[in-house]
Amino acid sequence: MKNQIFKSLALGIFAALLSFSASAQKTNAAATDSMRILFIGNSYTYFNELPQMVKKIAATQNIAVAIGQVTPGGYYLRQHIKNPKVFEEVKKGNWNYVVLQEQSQAPSYSSWEVQSQTFAPARSLDSLIHRYNPSAKVIFYMTWGHRDGDEDSLQVKKYPLSGSYLGMQMRLMTSYLEMAYQSDAWCAPVGIAWMKAREQRPKFNLYMPDGSHPTVGGSYLAANVIFTTIFQHRYQTSFTAGLADDDAQYFRQLAEETVLTNLRLINIEKVK
Repeated sequence: MKNQIFKSLALGIFAALLSFSASAQKTNAAATDSMRILFIGNSYTYFNELPQMVKKIAATQNIAVAIGQVTPGGYYLRQHIKNPKVFEEVKKGNWNYVVLQEQSQAPSYSSWEVQSQTFAPARSLDSLIHRYNPSAKVIFYMTWGHRDGDEDSLQVKKYPLSGSYLGMQMRLMTSYLEMAYQSDAWCAPVGIAWMKAREQRPKFNLYMPDGSHPTVGGSYLAANVIFTTIFQHRYQTSFTAGLADDDAQYFRQLAEETVLTNLRLINIEKVK
């Protein structure tokens, strides 16, 4: 009888140990699978809680994402390089990806101004990020041209190329890609996807009334482009940000197509 009791007790303890071991393995797996993404930018990033959109898309793929964010309105990269909050977040370390977004007009200015006012601080931020996060991948978040271009900007008087939407978008595209190339970073081609959406679905309003900031649809498109840039595969997601299913599916597919057919252009796939 005593042997039977001892045997039952031993089996119970063994089962409990197995259960604890499985639970610990599951917890460790979840911790291993988690990802940390830091966003540094301004209102083009914080509008409609874009970082949280990326997190919610990831959650539908069973990927746990921790988000960090430094996005004061109107900020330039040259301001961020002096921003104590940026230093504080970067120094926390263990960021897997850092998404950098410049002020909406700055990369569309003249090439000589972009070189000193945008490229230089972009390289400085990249160096700072890698000093404390050596394994992190920097992603430059290519933004979109203003709805009617930058015709009202004083810069256009001496550099008219960005006066129209298309001219502004081409300058933004070139500058963001060159930032990525200079730092051996990746580029999330939101502006390219935005341009295609304007052509393919002109009735869908991507812009707020100011002709600059994104609607929920615009931010959702951006979030899907950033997500696809990071993971580089096709996916389905139940998160729609409140958009009609047809619109949400269109933006997801457009994001996938824009990223996955341009891996070399956005510096993910290297030239052999």
